[in-house]
Amino acid sequence: MVKILICYYSRSGNTKKMAYLIQQGVMKEDVEVDTKSVKEVKLDDLKDYDGFIFGSPTYYGGPAAPIKDLLDRSIKFHGKLQDRVGGAFSSSANVGGGNETTILSILQSLLIHGMVVCGDSSGDHYGPVAIEKPDKRAERNCIRYGRRIARLTKELRG
Repeated sequence: MVKILICYYSRSGNTKKMAYLIQQGVMKEDVEVDTKSVKEVKLDDLKDYDGFIFGSPTYYGGPAAPIKDLLDRSIKFHGKLQDRVGGAFSSSANVGGGNETTILSILQSLLIHGMVVCGDSSGDHYGPVAIEKPDKRAERNCIRYGRRIARLTKELRG
């Protein structure tokens, strides 16, 4: 069975809420999932997953330092995470607060690892976003995203 890691940093709780909404979507596809705060994730844990979804609030247009640090240290596995599935999500304080740039920053790291990234032609194109607490739109997009990542992971890695 394939296994997905949802790794997040959350100060206010908004990004954490998004992580658990995405988890709901993954679970609907009968895929094993671990949802953990970045401080609970050990670098060596990364090799045990078929898919990854990283979430961060937006700080100055980029991911929070703990997420960036984990991604930077993941160079240890450069070339070893090839063809796994990756995704990202973000929350911010306001519209135009940097959600897309934060997600793209995370996705750049995943692409450099050679991961397959799941975009969306009809929802939040790069990954789910929320402005402050996730509203109904963000909740639907998070659950949908979790399902799509899970299906893609099963297709490629199952």
